[in-house]
Amino acid sequence: MPVSSPLDNGNASARKLDLLCFSHLRWDFVYQRPQHLMSRFARDRRVYYVEEPVFGAHEPRLEVRRGADGVSVVVPHLPHAEPEQAEALQRRLLDGMMADEGIGAHVAWFYTPMALGFAGHLRPAVTVFDCMDELSAFRFAPPALKEREAEVMRRADLVFTGGASLFEARRGRHPSVHLFPSSIDVAHFGQARGDVADPADQADIPHPRIGFFGVLDERFDAELVGELAAARPDWHFVLVGPTAKVELADLPQGPNLHYLGPKAYAELPSYAAGWDAAALFFAMNESTRYISPTKTPEYLAAGRRTVSSPIHDVVRGWGGSGLVRIADTADAWIAALAEALKDEDRDEWLRRVDEALARGSWESTWAGMDALIEDVALRAARTSSDANGDADGADADAPWSRPSERMAAGTAGD
Repeated sequence: MPVSSPLDNGNASARKLDLLCFSHLRWDFVYQRPQHLMSRFARDRRVYYVEEPVFGAHEPRLEVRRGADGVSVVVPHLPHAEPEQAEALQRRLLDGMMADEGIGAHVAWFYTPMALGFAGHLRPAVTVFDCMDELSAFRFAPPALKEREAEVMRRADLVFTGGASLFEARRGRHPSVHLFPSSIDVAHFGQARGDVADPADQADIPHPRIGFFGVLDERFDAELVGELAAARPDWHFVLVGPTAKVELADLPQGPNLHYLGPKAYAELPSYAAGWDAAALFFAMNESTRYISPTKTPEYLAAGRRTVSSPIHDVVRGWGGSGLVRIADTADAWIAALAEALKDEDRDEWLRRVDEALARGSWESTWAGMDALIEDVALRAARTSSDANGDADGADADAPWSRPSERMAAGTAGD
């Protein structure tokens, strides 16, 4: 017996469907796109954020913790096992949780296509693939990732992308792809423009300070940062965030390089407030080809002049307007940062920044996604109702019916 069912005669469309989000990112790792969106979805529906497993448990179990934001974070704890066995255990745990929680008709939201290994048997009312990164280009990406992404794309009712480059790469592969680029909580990061106390671990760092917050991984251009620090020993580089897939000891070291480690989302404005300029130190490689960094509008909302590597979405979205300076060599970085530190015509620059930021917010992004999901759910309910009333109709209970075919026929999606 399946653990979930399609919309039952359209009645479930009158309420918000539960949402199961399958993610490769830990909820408490870095506060970014999934956290912004899921916390908003949790205002009017039950949201379960299913993380990747933690291995080492004696017996398989699920840890479910409900946060103040309303999201239930679900962490599988598994004994060490081969991938196929681990997926079978996860499937059993997921089925049990859904039964215990009374989850029936639901939205399945995928950040990681690898979740199909244990969630591919579900029968969601609506399936969403929110493509926020080109995961197959990341270091240590699973070999099956591309194949499973193709399958998620086939099954999805809606495909969202986190940037223009990802949108262009996928819009020809699905009939309902929607661009929802990096958004911004202006009020949160705008705190950095006020009188904010310098955090204790940053207070003694000399000025000028050039800041970065984010994950230090294969996307972080450590070689560039090392060059800049050596060329300008009078500038201090403040690097806030966790390391991933790299060791801190392998990153460049020096008296003007300050690695402050991970910080809570609530703390970021206080760090940015103490910077004289901000930087997007991204390497130009396959892992950054499609990224649309959320930190770009966050730096700007904080009122920090910003310099970036020539990331395509940054150049197109922010560089062309002159709101962000673009640099492609160490010498160009030094020149651009020197100009940023002058902070000339600040009032006019801030006026233009605020004008640009007003066009996007996490609130409007969430509302747009929610409307699309509700539209698909309503159409699916009508289709299910019609099928149930037609003895000769298609099997309305067929798991994973092809949404792309339904959309092409005008019964789902755009």
